[in-house]
Amino acid sequence: MIGGGPPTHLMWSQMFSPDRPKIERKVDWKRLGTFFLPYWKQEATVLFCIVVGSIIGLMPPLFAKWIIDDAIPQHSMGLVGFNVAGMVVSALASGVIGVYQGYLNSLVGEGIMRDIRTTLVAHLHKMPLSFFTGTKTGEIMNRVSSDVDNIDNVVTGTLVSIVTNIATMVTTVVTVFILDWRLALVSLAIIPLMIIPLSPVGRRMYDIRKETREKRDEIESITQETLSISGITLIKSFVREPFERARFSRAGTELMTLEIRLAMVGRWFIASINAMVIIGPALVWLAGAWLAINGGVTVGTIVAFVGYLGRLYTPASALAGVQVQIVSALAVFERIFAYLDMKPEGDEKPDAVTLENVRGDVLFDDVYFNYSEDRTALDGVTFHIEPGQMAAFVGPSGAGKTTITQLVPRFYDPQRGSVRIDGIDVRDVTLASLRANIGIVTQETYLFHDTIGANLRYAREDATKEQMIAAAKAANIHEFIDSLPLGYETIVGERGHKLSGGERQRLAIARVLLKNPCILILDEATSALDSNNEALIQAALVPLMQGRTSLVIAHRLSTILNADVIFVVEHGRIVESGGHHELLARDGAYAQLYLKQFRDREGEPTPA
Repeated sequence: MIGGGPPTHLMWSQMFSPDRPKIERKVDWKRLGTFFLPYWKQEATVLFCIVVGSIIGLMPPLFAKWIIDDAIPQHSMGLVGFNVAGMVVSALASGVIGVYQGYLNSLVGEGIMRDIRTTLVAHLHKMPLSFFTGTKTGEIMNRVSSDVDNIDNVVTGTLVSIVTNIATMVTTVVTVFILDWRLALVSLAIIPLMIIPLSPVGRRMYDIRKETREKRDEIESITQETLSISGITLIKSFVREPFERARFSRAGTELMTLEIRLAMVGRWFIASINAMVIIGPALVWLAGAWLAINGGVTVGTIVAFVGYLGRLYTPASALAGVQVQIVSALAVFERIFAYLDMKPEGDEKPDAVTLENVRGDVLFDDVYFNYSEDRTALDGVTFHIEPGQMAAFVGPSGAGKTTITQLVPRFYDPQRGSVRIDGIDVRDVTLASLRANIGIVTQETYLFHDTIGANLRYAREDATKEQMIAAAKAANIHEFIDSLPLGYETIVGERGHKLSGGERQRLAIARVLLKNPCILILDEATSALDSNNEALIQAALVPLMQGRTSLVIAHRLSTILNADVIFVVEHGRIVESGGHHELLARDGAYAQLYLKQFRDREGEPTPA
């Protein structure tokens, strides 16, 4: 199939849909570690706090042992008071260290979360247009927001918890062996029973978590589509509220089922661990009592041992749960890295040059381009536009007009041939310098939910009020803005819907005027407007195109009668080119388009 314009939704949805073949990716721990590297000083301090805190935590059971074995038998209240004071001081010191450790942990964790989210968004900004036309907005939003939020616990708490629990267990094991090696062996015998079931439970949680993330993508997409202004307008106009309610409910029920399965997986495993926490001390009491009766150990040692068991079993059970959480979180990490591994748009060459002093000479040299193997969009397109010329592209829908204009700023790259500006292949220059010299006004103007001034300054951040007013006057929009109560501080609403189509379009023209590009692309900028707004836009375009090379896609031929050169595009090829009068005289494709468009109108316009 031959045609122009961006890839169809069906084509890209097949490529990016959840049903497409999935590539298994393993998390690169070294790669993940690069996010922690900038915070190594804080992490080292956290590690120091953990070690000190673990050592201090060993003291209370020892103070209890000394009270039972030494202070009470000696009837020494002074010794009792000393040990009790030690308990209090160790508790206070542990609390202070814990607070400081928590602060550092939050600082590191939230910083890493910010860095991951920023890296992900920055990478998505570099993705080609084909990615966004083929991926649901809800899925993208879910990866950036929900997925990153779901690894919050792992990044901010779990990793520190692992180190803390390991340090607590190691110091406790050393201490209990010093106290009595026989009771230590009894205590440790329980721990393997906590670890054996980890692998199957973790794998099952991993699989279910992947399913829940995909289902959340679907729900996010439904929400994004149906609660946008365009979506809700469509729903209301076709009275589809019951259908959308049922669709959302169905997806929500499927997610609920998955979440319940995720919550129940390993429930018996957790219950068995909790049971071990009780069984362990019982066995120590049994063995300790036998040893005490036979004179092998003191009562204080048994009490201290039981006190230490909490520092042994609680970290062990926590580590078991953490392992399950980490395995489950790997599914989310894989989704994030899957996006980070996607190839960005046209890579810059290492020796890419900066495009400077642009004259606006545009050349297409035997350009071939296809969106897929079975869909050729451009088939050997060759043309030349001289600096300052207005070049119009006309032809039927799907002929390839939009594709031609999208190759100029490198939204796509041709498979064969070259696109040159001032004789330089656009693939040999930096993207930033290329696009800085190109201004684009499309049929569908996009405005941010912000003030008119902020939307204008998006083209030029340092623009002064005077410069904005000058651009607005040139675009025939200043008088309207000035009539508003808040003027340039007026909020335009979501996607600019507080403004009319003509007002949005003139604001877009003013924005491009502020950018002051050398090359201008107008993609059917007036086709959706009434005759009055079209006249205003046409008047605004005069100063915009003055002295600039302009590539104009026109649906209404009346808007391009004064073009320096007109290219007729059919089936991805340039079939005719020339001026308006010249093409009419040939009585070819352009003449047929012209006659077809005006045959039903009274008083055919006089050719300019």
